[in-house]
Amino acid sequence: MSLKIEQVHKYFVGEVSGIDLSDPLSKSEVIQIEEGMDQFGVLIFREQFLSDEEQVSYTKNFGELELHVGSNVLKGNERRLSLEFADVSNLDQDGEILKKGDRRRMFNLGNRLWHTDSSFRNIPSKFSILSCRSSPKNGGNTEFSFMPAVYDELDEGTKQEIADLITEHSLIYSRGQLGFSDFNEEEKQMFKPVQHVMVRINEFTKRKSIYLSSHIGKILGWEIPEGRDFIRELMEFATQRHFVYAHEWKPGDLVMWDNRQCMHRVRPFKDTGEKRDMRRTTVAGTAPTLVSAT
Repeated sequence: MSLKIEQVHKYFVGEVSGIDLSDPLSKSEVIQIEEGMDQFGVLIFREQFLSDEEQVSYTKNFGELELHVGSNVLKGNERRLSLEFADVSNLDQDGEILKKGDRRRMFNLGNRLWHTDSSFRNIPSKFSILSCRSSPKNGGNTEFSFMPAVYDELDEGTKQEIADLITEHSLIYSRGQLGFSDFNEEEKQMFKPVQHVMVRINEFTKRKSIYLSSHIGKILGWEIPEGRDFIRELMEFATQRHFVYAHEWKPGDLVMWDNRQCMHRVRPFKDTGEKRDMRRTTVAGTAPTLVSAT
């Protein structure tokens, strides 16, 4: 069976069939998936029960891996997975469910805000690849918004207003929205803000995207309250339901998305003692979104 991609949402998202990701990919399959990412922004692969090693191997088809350091508040002895993985589960290093007041759990609640992975890095990520090893029966969906479609529906005045804007991103900003401010001096330095353009262009499709994230705390040259209010308005516009796809996870699902074109968030799930084991690998970006800010 050959690889096929079927669109499942009005604007984006393709479901892929005819491929086993545990096998090495051919050059043509890599090209098809890359083209699918450019076109659809999100690709869904069903019944892909990969080992950690197989997921890492698959990810490397699309570029260098982004190691998951400088993106969390884990101490050295608290890591459950290797550095190739972002652990977006509700589990501690022993595979037990994190207690409600655990600092790691409080920090990870920021993933429930609309965001773009690694926009808090000077060189933001390219693709995220998330595999579901176990999931609660109710809740815990991941929602995606397709930012080229969002940009297309902006009025011309707003497009002109955002064309040259530079924004400042940090994990401190996003966690601060939830009242998390428990950062030590080392973490404050690690999460030092970085700058990005607000409008990005896909080099293959040439479509423009609006680059938004809860990690944004400032617009350069704007007063902070005014800038944050403007970002809030844009976020509300960008997350209207007709722009959004909600993925209901099943074990064996692997979902891959383009951080240059998509925002996402995880939805809450009831604390019923169920384990949510989700393991993300990330393809690193290749350049900053701007060379320098003026």
